[in-house]
Amino acid sequence: MPGRHERRQIGHHLVVELRVGCPMWRHRSWTGRYLPRGAQPSEDLAAYATWCTAVEGNTTFYALPDPGTVERWRDATPERFRFLFKVPRAITHDRRLRDSDELLAEFCDRIRPLGSRVGPISIQLPGSFGPRDLPDLEEFLALVPDDLPWSVEVRHPELHEPGPAQQRLNDLLHDRGSDRVVLDTRALFAGPWRTAAEIEAWERKPRLPVRPVVTGNRPVVRFIGQTEADANPEYWAPWVERVSRWLHESKEPTVFVHTPDNAISPDLARRFHAEVTALQPTLRPLPVPLPLDDQVRMFDP
Repeated sequence: MPGRHERRQIGHHLVVELRVGCPMWRHRSWTGRYLPRGAQPSEDLAAYATWCTAVEGNTTFYALPDPGTVERWRDATPERFRFLFKVPRAITHDRRLRDSDELLAEFCDRIRPLGSRVGPISIQLPGSFGPRDLPDLEEFLALVPDDLPWSVEVRHPELHEPGPAQQRLNDLLHDRGSDRVVLDTRALFAGPWRTAAEIEAWERKPRLPVRPVVTGNRPVVRFIGQTEADANPEYWAPWVERVSRWLHESKEPTVFVHTPDNAISPDLARRFHAEVTALQPTLRPLPVPLPLDDQVRMFDP
C-alpha cells in the first residue's frame, strides 16, 4: 500500500531506502559505459537497474505504453526499483486537469501491472497553472485512486514564493497525502554555459526558488547539476543533509540527478547516494553494476 514504510530489519539494524536515478534509462552516450552495446530497450532498462533504483517516467507524458511494454518493464526490473511516471500531458497541459476522468482511469489501469514498482506519479503542471487554478488541482486530487502514490510539480512563480498561495498548495497536498516535487536548478544557473547542451538547458529549465517542503511520505527531488562532475557536490551538499534527516524521520525519498547532457548522471546519482550513506550507515546499498561483458552474456539467449 502507498502508506507503508519501506524499511527492512537486518539483525538489530533498521535498514532504510533512498532511491536515486536519472531522467531516463537509455542515453546514447551511456552505451559502452553503463549499458551494453547492441542491447534492446528492455535490456537497457535491466542494465540501468543495476546502476540506479528509480527513473523518471517521461515517456507517459507523451503517450501511454502498450500493455506488453509495461509487462516487459516489470520483468526487467527488481522489486525495489521504482518508476516515477508523469501524468499524460493531455490531462495536465491540454485539459489542465478538467474533464479528464476517463483519461486518468486509462492511465492508471495501464501502469497498475507494475505493482509496487510504481513510485509517486508526477502531476507536472505548466508554468501558467497558478493560484487561481488550485481548485482544479483540489478536484483532481479528489479523483486520483488511493492505491497509487501521487506527487505534484508546480512551476508558477507565485506558488514558489512565501505567501497565502503557496500555503494553500502545501496544505492541499498535505491533506491529500501527496508529495510536492522539488526542482533545484541552482547549480545549472550558476554556469558555465559553454556547450550546446548547457545553453539549451539554461534556456529551457525553469528558474524558480527552491522550496524543500515535505507534504507526504515520499519526497521527490529533481537536482539539475553541472556538466563537470566535481562541481556538483558543492550544490547538492544541503540535500545530503536534508535527505539524511528525511530518512531519520521515516520518509522514503527519491533523488534524481540531471546534468545538461546527462552523460554521467548514473555515476552522479550513485555518488550522491554514497554521501548520504556516510551520514546514514543503515542505508540500503545500491546494486553492484555488472561489468559490461557480463551484461552482454546476461542478455544472450
